[in-house]
Amino acid sequence: MLLYVLIGLSLALAGVSGLQLTYMMYLDRLDRERRKRVHELEVKCRSLSKRLEEAEVKIADQRRLLDDACAEADDEEAWADVIEDR
Repeated sequence: MLLYVLIGLSLALAGVSGLQLTYMMYLDRLDRERRKRVHELEVKCRSLSKRLEEAEVKIADQRRLLDDACAEADDEEAWADVIEDR
């Protein structure tokens, strides 16, 4: 009788260790997928940062052009020339 109890106990322990091994493999796969996703996000972040810098440069250039155009429009002599042309 004791032999059957020991066999049952050993089979139960083998089942538990098999379950733990399966769970560890699952966690390992999740970790690999998470690392892959983090790498993809880092690449996308670098790309978006580069696009943002390019956009900021473009906006600064456009703002500079607008400031120059507004400065010329505010010049009183320019308005006097426009009035004389009419």
